[in-house]
This record gives sequence, C-alpha cells and structure tokens, in this order.
Amino acid sequence: MRDIHCHILPGVDDGAANLAESLAMLEAAKRAGVTSIVCTPHCRDPYFNYEAMWDAFELLKAHAGGFPLQMGFEVNHSKLMELGLHWADYLHFDGSKDFLLELSSRAKASDFVEYERTIYELQGRGYRVIIAHPERYAAIQKDVSLARRLAHMGCKLQASADFVRGGRLGREKKPAQALFEQGLYSYIASDAHRTEHYTYLSEARANYRTCGAHARL
Repeated sequence: MRDIHCHILPGVDDGAANLAESLAMLEAAKRAGVTSIVCTPHCRDPYFNYEAMWDAFELLKAHAGGFPLQMGFEVNHSKLMELGLHWADYLHFDGSKDFLLELSSRAKASDFVEYERTIYELQGRGYRVIIAHPERYAAIQKDVSLARRLAHMGCKLQASADFVRGGRLGREKKPAQALFEQGLYSYIASDAHRTEHYTYLSEARANYRTCGAHARL
C-alpha cells in the first residue's frame, strides 16, 4: 500500500520535528500496512524551503533501511500562483507526473473557477492532478457537486484518513462519507503529521473503499 500524502520529513513543516520522530512515524506506517511513502511537505507559507526539504528527504532516506520513499510536495494553490506555474516542474512527485494540489479550506464556490483554470493548465503541462482532502473545503462541504466537477475534469480525489475522527478542522466526517457514497475518491492517504495518524489510516482502510484501480490505497 502506497501512502501518497505524508508529512514525515524531519524539521521542515508541521509534521515530524526531527529524525527520531520521522523514524517513529515510519515504523507506525509499516504497522499500518504501508509499503511505500510519497513524502509531501507543505508548499505554503511559512514552511516552504525547497532545498531544505530535499535535504530532509535525503536524510530520511539514508536512515530508512531501504524502505521505498518518493519525494513530492503538497502544493497550496495560492503558493503556486505566487511562485508561478513553471514551478510545477519542480513540485510534482519525483519520477512521476502526479501533482498533489491543496485548495483553501475557506474557499467559496466562486473560487473554483480559478481552481479549475489552474487544473486545466497543469493538465496541459502533462500532470495528473490529485486534490488533497476535498472533504476539508467549506465549499465542497456545502455542495458536493463541486467535487464531482473536479473528478469529471480528470482529477483524482484524496481523502485524509483523519476524517474518521472528524478531521483536522473537526467537521470532515460527514462530507467525506458523502464523497465515498458517490464513489468520488481515488485515494485514502494518511496525511500523517504524527504517529497516531497511521491508526486513523488503518481504521479508514478497514471501513471505506475508494473507486477504480486505486481501491483501498
């Protein structure tokens, strides 16, 4: 099982604070059945430091005992607009064309016009866009059809496993269930910031199924 969204890199964002915490998270991931991880530190203020994040990846990789790790980023839409779309060429999953995009949790339905424009441009550059935790976005919580539109555009939707306990903002369980019922998710990921988040991943995998070829990932 590949975990495609994880804040396991040491000391670069609000996930693992140091290498010891990173390795503890890695052991928790293994216990949960994870067999490979895409490391996706935040590409948003105040955390983003491209070189430091790559250095942290190499440090973890050197201590991971051969466990399969891949570098990626969780790219906030506003930060991508600030950096410029050409930065997509540096922020996709290393070795693949997958691109993990985070929207604003406070976005209104009208903001999705801009989001969709960006997604089309990313797709035009050859990227497969994965939308991080759509259950967290207020506009989608009010209107699930916004998520359906993203899926119809060819986006893959990724649930963050903490929805089983209410989610990061405390109101994600019901919208996540609605998205599962409509078969809109392609992935469940840990979005792990600490070891206990892998318990949530085990619980989510045991009780929910995603759609298509990526079922139960």
